[in-house]
This record gives sequence, C-alpha cells and structure tokens, in this order.
Amino acid sequence: MMKKMNGAGVFLLVFFVMTLSANVFAAQSKGDSDLQFSGGFFHAQGADSGTLNVDLSYGYYLSQNWEVGVIQSLGYVFVDNADDTWGASTIPFINYHFTGLSENDSFQPFVGAFIGASYNEEDTTGTIGPQIGFKSYITEKTYVVVKYRYEWFFDELTVDDIDETKSDGNHAVSVGLGIVF
Repeated sequence: MMKKMNGAGVFLLVFFVMTLSANVFAAQSKGDSDLQFSGGFFHAQGADSGTLNVDLSYGYYLSQNWEVGVIQSLGYVFVDNADDTWGASTIPFINYHFTGLSENDSFQPFVGAFIGASYNEEDTTGTIGPQIGFKSYITEKTYVVVKYRYEWFFDELTVDDIDETKSDGNHAVSVGLGIVF
C-alpha cells in the first residue's frame, strides 16, 4: 500500500524546487518545443489500487504562455487481492503558463486541460480533466516539473456519462525533468 505525502512534505518539495531556480534566466518563446520525462503515481479514488507510471510528453508553444502537446503515459497497476495489470494513456493537452511571477521567469505555474484515451490489455476508454503544476528552471533551458491531473473516464463524451463516473476518477501526480529547445 502506498503512503500519501503530507502537507509539510509537499511544502518542502515546492520550497526546494523554487530555490533551485533563484538566479536562472529562463523563458520559452513562441515556436519553442518542450520535452518532458516524468515519473509518478496515482491512487484510484475509493479503491485499494495504485499505479506507478512513466510519462513522456512533447509540447509546442503557440506563444510564450500557451502550450499544446501530447502525453504518452505507461503504468503498472497494483491491485490488492487481484491480478496486477499494465495501463497506458495517450493524452493531448493544452496548458497556460503564468509568466512574470518570478525573477527571470524561472518559476512558472500552469493550468491546463486534456482529453485522450486510456487503455490496457482488456479495454479502452476516454479520459478528460484538468491539470495544474509548475516548472522551475534550473538552467536556461532545463527545468524540474511537478504536476497534478484529475482523470475522469467516459465511454461516450456526454455530460451524463462523465457525471455518472466522476467518483471513479484518478488522482495523478508526477515529478520530472524537461527541456525547451
């Protein structure tokens, strides 16, 4: 069974990452690309299961603030008292980065949304939801990223179907490294 990180642990992690970015001049520009590699975990709401996952994402900046891209996630699902399985997701996303909040734009919170597909050896379903996080540049083009997304699943993209399954979603947290080129 996986342990949850308490509020003090999250605060210390955010504080540590923010101090890494103190004197770095960093900001993406329109037309830049972004490549991220991250690992993380999620815990299924209301169930005794969890997943360790690896994410690889590619993004393209439409402007300094707007990024579109795709996340490819591959995970291994651990289930109490049942067979373990693998799972994967292909998720196009759009994020808005808040610039101008730190010296030299070295710390950038973001908010976004995604819609895509999640699948395993038995089933494929749609997924949709919000995501938030931050990037903290450690060099001019390299950063640490921490992000959270909530994944709702659906068979049909209707409000009723998403509303019926809203309590069956996943909390996905990941920490990783990225480069802008």
